[in-house]
Amino acid sequence: MARVKTAFFCTECGNETPRWQGQCPACGAWNTLAEEPTTRARSRGRQDTRRAPAVRGDGAARATPRRLTEVAGEESARWRTGLDEFDFVVGGGIVPGSLVLVGGEPGIGKSTLLLQVAARLEHAGRPALYVSGEESAAQVRMRADRLGNGTGDVTFLAETELDAILEHAAAREPAALFIDSIQTVYAPELDSAPGNVTQVRECAARLQRFAKEAGVTVFVVGHVTKGGTVAGPKTLEHIVDTVLYFEGGAGLDSRVLRATKNRFGSVDEIGVFRMGPTGLVPVPNPSELFLGERTEGVSGSAVVATMEGTRPLLVEVQALCARASYAAPQRVATGFDRQRLALLLAVLEKRAGIAFGQLDVFLNVVGGVRLAEPAGDLALVAAIASSVFDRVVPGDAVFVGEVGLGGELRPVAQIERRLGEAARMGFRRAYVPRRAVPSEAPAGIEVVPVSDVRALLELLFR
Repeated sequence: MARVKTAFFCTECGNETPRWQGQCPACGAWNTLAEEPTTRARSRGRQDTRRAPAVRGDGAARATPRRLTEVAGEESARWRTGLDEFDFVVGGGIVPGSLVLVGGEPGIGKSTLLLQVAARLEHAGRPALYVSGEESAAQVRMRADRLGNGTGDVTFLAETELDAILEHAAAREPAALFIDSIQTVYAPELDSAPGNVTQVRECAARLQRFAKEAGVTVFVVGHVTKGGTVAGPKTLEHIVDTVLYFEGGAGLDSRVLRATKNRFGSVDEIGVFRMGPTGLVPVPNPSELFLGERTEGVSGSAVVATMEGTRPLLVEVQALCARASYAAPQRVATGFDRQRLALLLAVLEKRAGIAFGQLDVFLNVVGGVRLAEPAGDLALVAAIASSVFDRVVPGDAVFVGEVGLGGELRPVAQIERRLGEAARMGFRRAYVPRRAVPSEAPAGIEVVPVSDVRALLELLFR
């Protein structure tokens, strides 16, 4: 006789606990544990456990252990879509038989991107099946008419039941299967609503098994929570082969596709797109895009040469320091960690003598870029000091370096590639840590070694 087992799952991180608790023991969130049924247990009669069956319950043969030297070593060629930025992020092209998760905020363009990818694959002779549980065929047809470029030739299916989706996929044998979205798909054998932890995890596991056995590349769309993570269990990101996040600031026409996990390529790679009337258009030169609206001759602006995966990128950092209106000064940062900003302000106050006790500090990384690596510290220091002194930083200068607690400047990796990108974009001067001066600088750019933040301010503002 079948019985249903239940457990408590955290709606924020997906952690499973056998009983309810006020606080999740994994992520520390309060009142996020919800009771959900787990996989239905089936009663089995007594059987001889000394001999395992040759086939699984679904009739497929069981895998047998083999030496790695006996496995065929031919690597399948990647599928290129023609969207150069997308191909770059996934590692040079789509890997057949992989499972790819695409996450992002509502309305950011996830469905548009995947519909364009499906059309490119269809045009290249690789049939695609696009499954949507959120939109009808008429609604997707309206988007296809707007995008053009062959998107109307993509085969569409409006279905939410996983068994029916896999049956249609097995009958049509597509090269790529697109699921929009994983939160709307459900497995009928589970007594739970679509979108909860159990359903998302089970559906993702079955889609992964289908991708590996059939050699079909499966793309799944995942909604994100208000915290910026994919809704559902954290194990969803562990199951898939590649995790792509689609990012973009409100009111901006640029979109950033970021790879946070990739079993077949580099992580932290980014691809930049611009949203246009005919869909997403790849931007071949992101540095030019992010610096295109830069206004020279204004204090509080500096340019940093950052690295996104293997790609050097020039980004403008803006700072505004004004007299505080309240007793507690504000510290507002967009695209940068607030804790890191507080650290840099403390270093400037202690090592350079700039007092911030009565100043509001506002920081913005232009273009919706998120500056995570410490190589941007030097540009932030220059922009903040420029705003405090109301003195303009040279427009042809770029800054690369990490700032330590003692005010010293520390070297960062791949300085040659950063300076090469700066020289290509027309910058003529680069301020770098003294220990990071390359043996041979790129042509056309002067490298200025700096030992600490006080020396930097003396060089810039005398």
